[in-house]
Amino acid sequence: MATTFVFVNDYSAVKEEQAEFKPPDQDGSLSSLFLRAESVSGKCYVVTFAPQHNRTLADLVPAEIIPIIDTWTKLYSAHISPSSPLAKAASATTLPPSSHDADPTRPQAQYRYMQIFENKGAAMGCSNPHPHGQIWTTTSLPEEPALELEQFQRYHREQGGCHMLHDYAKLESDVQERIVAENETFIAVCPWWATWPFEVLVIPRQHKRALTDFSPAEKQQTAEILSEVTRRYDNLFETQFPYSMGLHQAPLEGSEYEIGCSYFHIHFYPPLLRSATVRKFLVGYEMMAEPQRDITPEQAAERLRRCGGPLYRENVDQGR
Repeated sequence: MATTFVFVNDYSAVKEEQAEFKPPDQDGSLSSLFLRAESVSGKCYVVTFAPQHNRTLADLVPAEIIPIIDTWTKLYSAHISPSSPLAKAASATTLPPSSHDADPTRPQAQYRYMQIFENKGAAMGCSNPHPHGQIWTTTSLPEEPALELEQFQRYHREQGGCHMLHDYAKLESDVQERIVAENETFIAVCPWWATWPFEVLVIPRQHKRALTDFSPAEKQQTAEILSEVTRRYDNLFETQFPYSMGLHQAPLEGSEYEIGCSYFHIHFYPPLLRSATVRKFLVGYEMMAEPQRDITPEQAAERLRRCGGPLYRENVDQGR
């Protein structure tokens, strides 16, 4: 029985059909110099994680998270460009739905990128309490993944074909100071450059371009590392720990070099600082100058390491 449910977002930020933006002909004007824009089309999906309204990723065991990963993979595979090197790795899959009640249809355009993410909790703007994630596909490559990909390619060229995150994962694995959890396939670390107090970066130990590169055993370990991180978050302050989580991976369409330099990873950006009610605000100096650390990534990682074991809610329920 399917445990996930996918539908097109009723309030999509981007749509397949929208008017093309045509800037006025103002060559040489200040408007043409400063005010630049381009139209973007796309498709937005919602993925519910489980039939129950109260079960977040932290509440699910790895076997229950695997269907979510499978759903992400199928949707990603269904949107890959036929000319992409990833097309050979992508398994044949059913096509995504176009609406709640319509028959499945192919996307109307070849999209450039797919952003898979989850906003958990009202503090991160989540308006629907049923645990779910979102998937936005767009004809453009968004700024954050574009900047990462640019640096991945630069590192690859300057370091003799090495991959930046592969080398960083090796460094963190050797040092062990910022490790939160790890298994054979992944490490989860509070990164050296973290902005948020308990920010976590999940990195494969070996080069993986996208979800399509993972074997069944590696998907199992993906589920395990997601379970470890989210459970430790909730245990830290014994609360439904809010965060924004997102997968970064290869573009749906791109050159062979772009796809080859891409490196799958997962970002967790949580706002809480000292307790379930005290959060960090990026204001003042941090907004005008540069972010500041309230605690070091080493301190954050140590605290999260101590939060392993059963989910705190399970102990509370058993005590009733």
